[in-house]
Amino acid sequence: MKFLFIIQGEGRGHMTQAIAFSALLRQNGHQLCGVIVGKSKRRTIPDFFIREIGTKVWAVESPNFVADKSQKRILIGKTILHNIKNAPTFIKSLNQIHQLVKEKNPDIILNFYDLLGGFYNLFYQPSASYWVIGHQYLIEHPKFTFAKSKAFAKQCFQLNTWLTAMGAEKKLALSFQKMTESKDPKLKVVPPLLRSEVKRLKVTSGDFFLAYMVNSGYAEEIISFAEKHPEIKIKAYWDKKNAKETEYPLPNLSLHRVHDQRFLQDMASCKGLVCTAGFESVCEAMYLGKPVMVIPVKGQYEQACNALDTENSRIGITSETFDFLKLEGLIQSGFTSPKEIKKWNNSWSEILQKVLPETKMTESAFQQTQSFSL
Repeated sequence: MKFLFIIQGEGRGHMTQAIAFSALLRQNGHQLCGVIVGKSKRRTIPDFFIREIGTKVWAVESPNFVADKSQKRILIGKTILHNIKNAPTFIKSLNQIHQLVKEKNPDIILNFYDLLGGFYNLFYQPSASYWVIGHQYLIEHPKFTFAKSKAFAKQCFQLNTWLTAMGAEKKLALSFQKMTESKDPKLKVVPPLLRSEVKRLKVTSGDFFLAYMVNSGYAEEIISFAEKHPEIKIKAYWDKKNAKETEYPLPNLSLHRVHDQRFLQDMASCKGLVCTAGFESVCEAMYLGKPVMVIPVKGQYEQACNALDTENSRIGITSETFDFLKLEGLIQSGFTSPKEIKKWNNSWSEILQKVLPETKMTESAFQQTQSFSL
């Protein structure tokens, strides 16, 4: 079957998930015919993604978050106004997507949580099946635990998730751990998507902490901590636009632009991971048995939910700041990852076989099959 991906370009998580899923598809005899990435002015598409995804990548302007001047807090009100103001640009992006869909003629459009995907499926009604995938869709499972909400944060998160999935035939909800089946036939709980490189890594225990920050403003916080604790070594990764490949603000601290291979190698050899409360980096650390501490991005309710899920799944702790001493305390307490994690992560091929036969073929794919049969 032919897949076309639409990917939210915010952070590295959705991109590494897409790389892992593309490899899984090829291993099972399917094809990825193209990738569309929703970009923003704040970020650039990492070189590793373009190199590893294995097909042509198109970047289109997509709705995105607006952060404060410190690049730490997400401003929901300004985010909404900014995206409404740029509606004409996003309409142009939808037209670009439609032209690519007509050209590539996929059987399945798989959306990695980009708003454009939901609006495209609603307005253009493509003949291809429309699927969505992400940790966010786990909120539709009855056992999901929501974080405490201020104002309308929970409702905004639910609305955003619903918009990305408008008309979806399948909702693949990535989960830290195996869960009971949902009564909703469209919702399927699936394991995290980890690249094969993660599973081949040799795990050691080094003398440094690894950090990943989705917003560059957290660098000041990490530098401040490193100044006060020169005995603690830290390697931090970010995707700050126009940053140098590597910077050394302090003898015990280095800042690196996001690089897939080096980040994973450091993940395998670090003492533990400290990161904003995304999903993918936590899953990688979890698989490698590394202790984790997550810091929810302020103003981003989704990250508050991720942080709660991290604690409930017994794979790490949460913090409001990049206080590496807290993670050191977790290590000293004798932390160990749940044993069933690897078995759950390694069950993807079996799950994919169960999901795909339920998907209807597009007319073009059916005609190709008939021609082949004749």
